[in-house]
Amino acid sequence: MAGFAGVGQQFLDAAMAAPLLGRDEERTLALRWKNQRDEAAMHALARAHMRLVIALAVRLRHYGLSLPDLIQEGHVGLLEAAARFEPDRDVRFSTYATWWIRASMQEFILRNWSIVRGGTSSTQKALFFNLRRIRARLALKGGGRTHGEIVDEIARSLGVAPADVEMMDARLSAPDVSLNAPLSDEDPGAAERIELIADSQPLPDEAVAAAIDARRRVNWLEDALGSLSARERWVLRERRLIENAATLEALGSQLGISKERVRQIESRAMEKVRQALAKRHMDAAAEAMI
Repeated sequence: MAGFAGVGQQFLDAAMAAPLLGRDEERTLALRWKNQRDEAAMHALARAHMRLVIALAVRLRHYGLSLPDLIQEGHVGLLEAAARFEPDRDVRFSTYATWWIRASMQEFILRNWSIVRGGTSSTQKALFFNLRRIRARLALKGGGRTHGEIVDEIARSLGVAPADVEMMDARLSAPDVSLNAPLSDEDPGAAERIELIADSQPLPDEAVAAAIDARRRVNWLEDALGSLSARERWVLRERRLIENAATLEALGSQLGISKERVRQIESRAMEKVRQALAKRHMDAAAEAMI
């Protein structure tokens, strides 16, 4: 069979030769599995519908994944359907199994179509598997729509945001490119794409200098705070140095003074710290000039 390279001929022959089941035979096998846990009956039910797996795999092979892999994933979905099928429901097994087979194949496609994980929500899955079809249908209708109008119509039909349509369209139109791929296919010694990606991190000497400066500033601040009285340090810490700063009223209540008095203590403490830091900065500048 053309297009089935990689799929065992014996497997295909067995799948196509499996007899179709009538409604009564199907129900009998399903009841044997449900009531007696007869695994042979479950597998017989699944085996009779392998041609359904192959048909669905052929319909989904245009996503670029191998047909044998799609059939294998579809077989997993078929077995899941056989294990879950309720014979008392008024529905044929093929109808029930189609959803499980397609869902298993689609999950496999989403996991392997791109190195970038996507399409995890139901709306994103609908976009992935229906965007091209809907775009082609709109193109056949014509009407001179702009790109934006087409995007809006697709978004409305699938119940997603236009931005999601734009993003999925970009992903479907551009294949993955390895960062280790050479910039030129004709030059074996060409640089790799990853070599052109700028590193946003500082250079090692800049990182060391920043760490030293940060430690120096912390030491200066600790020395400046040491010049304050115990009450000034406490007010300044509660007002400026903790994440949830206290209000003037709250500190005044704790100290038994007015909020205006607390504000004065805070202002005086801040001025002392500024003066101490300014002096340290001037001393450091003078040392650097020697």
